[in-house]
Amino acid sequence: MSRSRHQRQILTGAVAVLLAAGLPTGMAQAAPTASKQATCSLPFPFSSGQFHDSLRIDNRYLPLVPGTRLTYDGTTVDAKGHTVPHTVVFTITDMFKVVDGVPSRVVHDVDSSQGQVTEAELSFWAQDDRGTVWNTGEYPEEYDKGAFSGAPSVWIGGLAGAMPGIHMLPHPTDRSQWEKEYSQGVAPKIGFLDCAEIERAGGSVTVPAGRFTDTVLTYERSPLASLTDIQTKEYAPGVGIVRIGAIPVSGEQLTLSSLTHIGPSELDRLDAQVVTLDRHGHQVSPVYKNTPPVRRD
Repeated sequence: MSRSRHQRQILTGAVAVLLAAGLPTGMAQAAPTASKQATCSLPFPFSSGQFHDSLRIDNRYLPLVPGTRLTYDGTTVDAKGHTVPHTVVFTITDMFKVVDGVPSRVVHDVDSSQGQVTEAELSFWAQDDRGTVWNTGEYPEEYDKGAFSGAPSVWIGGLAGAMPGIHMLPHPTDRSQWEKEYSQGVAPKIGFLDCAEIERAGGSVTVPAGRFTDTVLTYERSPLASLTDIQTKEYAPGVGIVRIGAIPVSGEQLTLSSLTHIGPSELDRLDAQVVTLDRHGHQVSPVYKNTPPVRRD
């Protein structure tokens, strides 16, 4: 799940802020400083020739199995600076789209605040032969009081200068990979650049969905917006993201409230929603209209 385009504020603390945010004490780290670079790169290039079974996403820390639904509840900060209730429903479909030459799994992602849908998104994911999980593109639609208001943040790898990025490394518990930033995606036409690094591993997290151990903590940032703002994500083996935080704590806060597996009939209904959203994207987005339609796996 890509959360980093959501509003974040300026970093004001260090270890104390991390502790206030609920991060495990063993994972508390010094706050980043302005010495962080205004860019980041890939540790290895994206190449369509390295994806021979791209729809089988079984990375230990980010498995994307069709029919899996993860629901997150918490708070976010709205355009007026108010903290409001926030829910995200993240469902892995059995659909795919070919992005930048790679069949990519479609994830249906719906954000709601105060009971109203604020964003509905199709995001695209693929796993390479190393076991790296890539985010190859996103089509997010925005809504105002339940009505479609636009899709200004679309990016698709291979189009308009955009490049896919890494969401999860194949071996995030390998200490040699820690604190080495990697690009999560670049789209110059919309000013999108996200960077991430593995901060620590071996933690534990308790959220409404349960207690998880051997977790991995990542720091994410958008250097085109700020060199200091941080979003935290904690991943549990066999599950994926279980908690999202922000530094400072006034940013978006989400915890995994439920993990379910939907049945065939509900998956069919979801596929119909994905097809409708995909067709609408072809109508309203000059970038997205250049993609092939989604297909069922």
